[in-house]
Amino acid sequence: MTFLAMNVLLAIVWGALWGSFAPLDLLGGFLFGFAALWFARRLVGNEEEARYFRALPMAVVLFFYFLKELAKSCLMVARDCIAREPGLHPAIVNLPIGPKSDLEIFVLANLITLTPGTLTLDVAEDKSFLVIHSIYAEDAEALIADLQSGMEHRVREVFR
Repeated sequence: MTFLAMNVLLAIVWGALWGSFAPLDLLGGFLFGFAALWFARRLVGNEEEARYFRALPMAVVLFFYFLKELAKSCLMVARDCIAREPGLHPAIVNLPIGPKSDLEIFVLANLITLTPGTLTLDVAEDKSFLVIHSIYAEDAEALIADLQSGMEHRVREVFR
């Protein structure tokens, strides 16, 4: 049984013990179960299973990073919608992504598309780059560097 499955099971048991399956109670049980499993991780001895304890916190970091980028880009798009002379510089750029699994490419492409002002158009046949349209690509190299050091880096941290 994987750590994730055990963690969900512990959250359900926690809810049953408290007599409430409210989302806040289940979240508390999930966090308590995560802590309990973290202390017991050496008993399993499987390094592949123990990577759960690195991936879950990095997924939380990715989530909050995405929320920050979403809010920032929403404000930029809203500002340009009401401005007399919007500062738009649309362009299509290739974002090199290197070797990635299909799931990593899927998550990265969708996070880019969900951010206002950017859109993933295509994935290269050999999965070496994403074709992205951005309305704020005044400096294409800066846009690529920002996406690589931000979203792509955090996605890689979750899955590796």
